[in-house]
Amino acid sequence: MDQKSIIPDELRTYYDRWHFSPAMDSGGFIFVSGCTGIRPDGSISNDIEEQFRQAFLTAEKILGEAGLSFLDVIDMTTYHVGLRSGLDTFMKVKDEFIGEPYPSWTAVGVTELAVQGAVIEIRVIAKTKHG
Repeated sequence: MDQKSIIPDELRTYYDRWHFSPAMDSGGFIFVSGCTGIRPDGSISNDIEEQFRQAFLTAEKILGEAGLSFLDVIDMTTYHVGLRSGLDTFMKVKDEFIGEPYPSWTAVGVTELAVQGAVIEIRVIAKTKHG
């Protein structure tokens, strides 16, 4: 099976430092690694709404590098620190990026994420146009 890393230039450090691809193109699907609310400069906001929006913007950038958008997403898994307390805000931000037909979605509450201070991690799978 042919596999190809998808690495936007501004995310190259993740590949080099943490040894993972921001996304993989394999078998007609794009598998996007978990995107947190970390800003391009490496900082992270204390505001959950800003973190949610930044996580979606990062996923959107990765999908764009593959020639796709959120319209191509078929599955989404989100990991939340404080799932219930931030869910209404998350839903508001999610709806800025994702519309009908809605992908399948699983939301998981966790105690912490790899990035200190992060409250969200978003992972998506998209169907490629050639797959």
